[in-house]
Amino acid sequence: MPLSVPKSAKGSFCLTEEQLKAMFKDNDSNGDGLLSKEEVKKTFQLLGSRLPDWRVKRALRRADADGDGNISMQELSELVKYAGKLGYTLA
Repeated sequence: MPLSVPKSAKGSFCLTEEQLKAMFKDNDSNGDGLLSKEEVKKTFQLLGSRLPDWRVKRALRRADADGDGNISMQELSELVKYAGKLGYTLA
């Protein structure tokens, strides 16, 4: 399913869910298999989010099932689902 990015995003592009997952994984800067708040924030910034700090807080509440403050690769699907509800449209 393609992900349409809002007009507020820089440029115009469309991502599949797998591409979005890969984008989050690419921002795992320390390679520990966990996405920290800063790593998730960086991805939202790349997606053109105007409120990346707020989005990260909400994303962690929705996708961080074990409550450790990070998004594991097992929780990544929930993060992608959440991203689809942020004004991005999963088609």
